[in-house]
Order: sequence, then structure tokens, then C-alpha cells
Amino acid sequence: MSILAFDLGASSGRALLGRLTGGKIEVEEIHRFGNDPVATCSRLQWDILRLYHEIQQGLLKAKHRGETPESIGIDSWAVDFGLLDRNGELLGNPYHYRDHHTDGVMERVAARLGEQTIFGKTGIQFLPFNTLYQLAALKEADSPLLASAERFLMIPDLLRYFLTGEALNEFSNATTTQFYNPLTGGWDADLLVGIGIPSSWFGPIADPGASAGQLRSSVSETLGLPRIPVIAVAEHDTGSAVAAVPATERSFAYLSCGTWSLMGTEVDRPVINELSQKYNFTNEGGVGRTYRLLKNIMGLWILQETKREWDRAGREYSFPELVKLAGEAPAFGAFIDPDDGLFLHPGDMTPRIREYCARTGQRAPEGPGEVVRCILESLALKYRYVLELTETLSAQQFGGLHMVGGGIQNALLCQWSANAIKRPVWAGPAEGSAIGNLAVQWIARGEFSDIWEARRVIRDSFPVTVYEPQDGEAWEEAYGTFRRLAGLAD
Repeated sequence: MSILAFDLGASSGRALLGRLTGGKIEVEEIHRFGNDPVATCSRLQWDILRLYHEIQQGLLKAKHRGETPESIGIDSWAVDFGLLDRNGELLGNPYHYRDHHTDGVMERVAARLGEQTIFGKTGIQFLPFNTLYQLAALKEADSPLLASAERFLMIPDLLRYFLTGEALNEFSNATTTQFYNPLTGGWDADLLVGIGIPSSWFGPIADPGASAGQLRSSVSETLGLPRIPVIAVAEHDTGSAVAAVPATERSFAYLSCGTWSLMGTEVDRPVINELSQKYNFTNEGGVGRTYRLLKNIMGLWILQETKREWDRAGREYSFPELVKLAGEAPAFGAFIDPDDGLFLHPGDMTPRIREYCARTGQRAPEGPGEVVRCILESLALKYRYVLELTETLSAQQFGGLHMVGGGIQNALLCQWSANAIKRPVWAGPAEGSAIGNLAVQWIARGEFSDIWEARRVIRDSFPVTVYEPQDGEAWEEAYGTFRRLAGLAD
């Protein structure tokens, strides 16, 4: 018997069948597809109907393999959403979080409502694309969507609604909006009033593992499938990825590595104080009402955009080719802060890297090898900085770092991360979000007693590659240079 996980990332999606066999997890990828935003009329939006189509294709591919999944779960990136009208119809394509319509909005909202008030109510990192500022941007623009809207659903909520007709919000994703209040355990009406959005749009919040309905009869008839139950997993993909961390101890540090890098630890309650606000950390919900004390790092987005830039110019390289060139380039030629605002929006990255280097008095990297080495070394050094802040905020010391997600296929980044943090890196599993999605479904179905039994089975089921730190003196010197150039606080 199998279950089915849909894992939607910011650049691609996949459908994986999961089975429990002999006390171990087996996964089979049955469908993979691109997830490309669409730029129209000066807006950047998600092609949400295509994603729904691909989910249906995944269900059909399971059927064609002779499988009828016992349940289905969906996870995706955070912060983005759709609005429904009074008839339950979608109002427009959801905006992409990298769209420019939020430019300057965070600063205006923070000035009006107060940074300390916002952070004190939510414990969420200030990022210009947070849902709070996306909704405020629509309000500032007097968007006609708002006049017709009656229901707010985040991306997995929306896709689940298409499948089941059940409209509910899930906890791990709700906490990323920056208007969920973990101290009261619900939507913060004061913040919503502060941006002019009615709280009536926001419904009950379901915990990871809650029943979220079953396939609509119309979907079942169209696909020739029974009305399969749908479970609200940890629907923020990082929440699912952290659920899949094969940790042996309750105190552990993780890095979910993909388009975004998300580094932190799991805590029982949110850490909301002056220091976590100063360092701009975030407290996002996890499985079992835990919290992920973490920081968002720009991640492999910069490399992905650089590759797209070269592809457009007819200089096509595969990612393995680029990593090989980076390994052959001179070490520590130049550094960037991956989280500098220069690198947030889509577009050519090499001119922005040159601009950053000119601004900080460095020689800009030349050629693909040097550029990619600059990106990867800078990421590894930023990981050390954030790991040390995580230890300070959580009052813990970590013996190493668990890396999960597609980025661990880049062995050079894993090794350089170990070098930078001066501790072992334990890399695996690569499909962390999908495996965490499956794990929560099995918990809901009673196959696992809790997340810790699930983590033990994950640890026994998937290989973990250990990277030991090397070249400590050189990386220590590079870290000092990186911090100075990036202007990172103690």
C-alpha cells in the first residue's frame, strides 16, 4: 500500500509514492515538472492552474502504475496565496513573492505599525515579500481583487481546495505570513486591521496531520480514482524538510538547502526577544506545534539565476559542469553577502556580483568558474555566521549540521560548508520535503507514533554522507574577510 506526496518548490515540483516495507521507507518519483513563474503586464505570477494540472497528472501516473494511494499530501513554498470570491472561485493568478509590487511596502507598514509591535506579535523575520506586505501592497494599489475577496488560501491550501472543495489553512504555512500570532495561537486581528484587511477572510487553522477532506466526486470521476483522503501535512516545504531531518538528538541544527537555504533549529516555543529581532530570525510552525527558529538565506537562487543568464546568452552549462569549474578556480577570490538586496529579484546576476564587488573594493570574479566559486564560498561562510547566531539565540551548542534537500547533491557546497563551520556536515536525504510530507501522512494514519519514530525510520532508510572539515586555517581567515566585507554584526 502506498501514499502520495506532492512537493512543490519554487523552481520545480515532483510527485513521490511512498511505501513502508520491512520497517523502512521506499520512495518512487513518478512525476517531475517545472514550476516557472509567468511575467505578464509588468507582474510576476504563478501559473497555479498548471500546477493543479500537474498534480492531476501525478495522480494519473500513480493510477497507471496500478497504485491507489491511501492518502495524499501537498507541500510548497511559503508566503504566497490566492483569494476566493463568495462563489468559491479564484480571483486571479497568485503573485510571485519576487514581484516588485511589494517594493517599499515593508518599510511603510513597519513605520506605521512599529517593527517591535510586528515582531513581538509574530516572531517572524522581516522580509519584503512576507504575506503581510503582499496584502498591504494590494491595499495600497486599491486592487479590485480585494473588493470581491472572501477567503484567503495559501498555495498548498488552494491546491488542496481545488482537489477537495474544503477551504482551510494549515499551521506551518500560516505561521510564515507575519500575521499569525503564536502567543495567542491564531490570526492577529490587530495587524490585519492595521493594513486594512478583514479578518473574516481567514479560517480555522489545521495542524500538520489533520484530515483535510477527500477528492471531490468530480475529480474522482474525471481521473477514474476513488475519493482518496487528503491530509494537511506540514505544508510549508521547510516544515516538511525539517520533519525529515534524521537527527538522533533532540538538540540539532539543520540546513534545508535548495533555491532558498533555511538554517536553524527546532524549539518547543518561539524565541521572541530583542536579540532574535536584532538578528532578524524567524519562528515558523512545525510538526507537533513545535517551532523552527531559523533564518532565511538567499541560497542557490543566485546560482540558478546565473545559469539562466548564461543559458540566455547561449553559454549553456550543466550544474555539474559549473561545480567542476568552481572547484578548479582559485579559492577566496571574492565574496558577496547572498542576502544583499541586489540578489532578490530575477535577472542577470553577474552584473550585480560585479556591482557588489565594486562597492566593497574587491576584484570581481571573471568567468563561470570564479563566479560560481564566489557564490558557493559565500554561501558556506554565511552558513557559519547564521549557525553561530542560532546557537546564541537557542542557548545550544551543535556538534555538526544536518543538510537536507536538493542542494546536497552539490558535494562541493557540502564540503565547503563543513570547512566553513569547522564541524561535520551530515548530508541526507536529498528529497527531504517530500519524505517529511510522507512521514506526517504516516503519523496521521497511525503508522508512526510521533515525529521521532518517523525520524528514526528515515535515518534507517536513506544514506547520509558525512563531510569532515578541512583546511581550517584558510577558511578561518576567509571568514574574517567575509564578515568584514559583508558588514555582519557580532
